[in-house]
Amino acid sequence: MRRSDTLGRRSFLQYAAGAAAAAALSPRPAGVTPPRQAIDLEEATIASLQDGLRARRYTTRSLCETYLGRIEALDRSGPTLRSVLEINPDALAIADRLDAERQADRRGVRGPLHGIPVLIKDNIATADRMMTTAGSLALVGAAPPRDAVVAERLRAAGAVILGKTNLSEWANFRGNQSSSGWSGRGGQCKNPYALDRNPCGSSSGTGAAIAASLAAVGVGTETDGSIVCPSSACSLVGVKPTLGLISGAGIIPIAHSQDTAGPMCRTVTDAAILLGVLAGQDYASSLDPNGLKGARIGVARKKCFGYSPEADALVEAAIDVLRRQGAIIIDPADIPHLGEYDDSEFTVLLYEFKADLNAYLAEWAPRGPMRTLADLIAFNEANKGRELAYFGQEIFVQAQEKGPLTDQAYIDALAKDRRLSRSEGLDAAFAQNNLDAIVAPTGSPPWPTDLVNGDHFLGASSTPAAVSGYPSVCVPVGYAFGLPVGMSLIGRASSESTLLKLAYAYEQAAKPRRPPRFLATADLG
Repeated sequence: MRRSDTLGRRSFLQYAAGAAAAAALSPRPAGVTPPRQAIDLEEATIASLQDGLRARRYTTRSLCETYLGRIEALDRSGPTLRSVLEINPDALAIADRLDAERQADRRGVRGPLHGIPVLIKDNIATADRMMTTAGSLALVGAAPPRDAVVAERLRAAGAVILGKTNLSEWANFRGNQSSSGWSGRGGQCKNPYALDRNPCGSSSGTGAAIAASLAAVGVGTETDGSIVCPSSACSLVGVKPTLGLISGAGIIPIAHSQDTAGPMCRTVTDAAILLGVLAGQDYASSLDPNGLKGARIGVARKKCFGYSPEADALVEAAIDVLRRQGAIIIDPADIPHLGEYDDSEFTVLLYEFKADLNAYLAEWAPRGPMRTLADLIAFNEANKGRELAYFGQEIFVQAQEKGPLTDQAYIDALAKDRRLSRSEGLDAAFAQNNLDAIVAPTGSPPWPTDLVNGDHFLGASSTPAAVSGYPSVCVPVGYAFGLPVGMSLIGRASSESTLLKLAYAYEQAAKPRRPPRFLATADLG
């Protein structure tokens, strides 16, 4: 079972040696020295990387080179995670400029992300030599005219966008039997904890890559579960922010009433730092190891527990940690109407997908051949062997059949979603018990990837926060048969600081995360 792990590390060390030799021959800005020692990237945090940059133990360039070596060893060979779709060909040139900027004036360092390599999902537009395709061959060559706001903010903060991550094609909104983590461009992404297991959710590539330390931090996107599910399956901290906190401009959409980008990181601190950059606010200062004392936390049991005994047991243990750290646990604190708006949610997504995607193609892919959803459907039919080999495009066809956003069916479905998820849902649950957060299992341990039948989805707790537009934070809580499980903390609108404070206090008390071992399958003893 450990053979794939051994091969991955051996190939990584071999490639890293070659990369270091090549780096020694590469031109460097004046006054910048090569790294004095090998850089250990496994589980490295933003703070630890910044310490090394400040102390000149390495440079941003050598840091990027080492991450690229790790990607080559673990993503392209060795375990072949297939989590990174493409590398930014300008990454090292950008790193050189950031090194020169740091060297010229240390006081001019832009902030905590200055010189830090980041991976972003391949539905976030970048106006560079990388593509933005949502994993689809249909958008190859359709160059965005400018950066998405998310990419723009990362660059302004001094981050190096190292590459684009694989994803469930079209953010898992194309066909009924889809396999999460599969795209026409990238193939099937694997889970680094067990290579035959699924990384879950459409932000699967970001989840797998950051879990495997292929970059310092990553950015995913979510409509319903696509940040928190891969975070749970890959033992990460994932933040699904309040709708509108982070601009969605330039992100290939599903639906504007639910879509958001968000951090996917190995620690709560890194997630708070990255969220601060993306949202333009300070979240790191709210982190407190004693943050659970006196916090009122409800447990959503109805429809959130019971589908996975392994997840239930791990979350029960996590709730005990919350209690021991001083939280007041209200159990149960169920979310009203959960499960009653699934159909109306899907109706809203179908309507908005057609409208929003057509608008995206017009503004962000103006010179590409794909101008409408109808064009994409025709492309997939013409390229069945590559795009429709494992599952179809029934959802595309359903969306294409919808009318404009002035249709009464859309208006009624949206109103139902907002009423049942907000005022009569989460708002009522929080008010009834005066809660700071609600917790529930994020999902089950990751299932075996099955390209024939699609995802073996058992259950989740993402929908109330997704439909309401309220925030949720996933934190690792442990492992079942070596497979990760996460717990979601769901909050009121704009309560990210509170959720991160609670998540940080839990993380510091429990220390739940372990790095992946790239096992061939689950550890069954």
